[in-house]
Amino acid sequence: MTLVDLQPAPPALLPAPGFSAAVRTLYPLVSAEARAETEAAATGAAVDPADLEQTVWLRLLERLAHQGPPPDPARWVRDTVRAEARRARRTARRERPYRDECTPDPAGCPERAALGADQRRLLRAAVERLPAPCARLLSAMFAPGDPTYREIAGELGMSQGSLGPIRSRCLGCLRRMLPAEVVAPELRGKER
Repeated sequence: MTLVDLQPAPPALLPAPGFSAAVRTLYPLVSAEARAETEAAATGAAVDPADLEQTVWLRLLERLAHQGPPPDPARWVRDTVRAEARRARRTARRERPYRDECTPDPAGCPERAALGADQRRLLRAAVERLPAPCARLLSAMFAPGDPTYREIAGELGMSQGSLGPIRSRCLGCLRRMLPAEVVAPELRGKER
């Protein structure tokens, strides 16, 4: 989108009569200068060339409205691109993330911890109510040591290839049991 596409605009922001001609004439130079400036400053804070171009066009509109066209447009474009790139890098270096390191993590708040413990308790109770093979399989799969399918198959005396289909049926059964107790997350695969 270019600044010419911003129609309709308030009367004070309408492009000057010669703005369309200036855009056609200066577009290749503004684009090249913006790309060159952002590539030359690879170290430090990054500046997006499209953002830089847009800012230069805005500065040109402001200049045309208040002072008229620059006497040397090519020099004005180069100077403006460099000045705006410096300003953008300076701003980016000064920006800090909103969340301060000293701020406590909301995930570690007591209410969330209690809610999570309650949900895990309900899930364990639901797994225990499943048929014995499903309860053993899901307990083995969710073991803290994060066992592999080969280890689980060896522990349960099953073939490794049958673990996936059985797990899918057991999770489907568990999903049907849980809606009344815990809000289940969105499904991520096919439900059988």
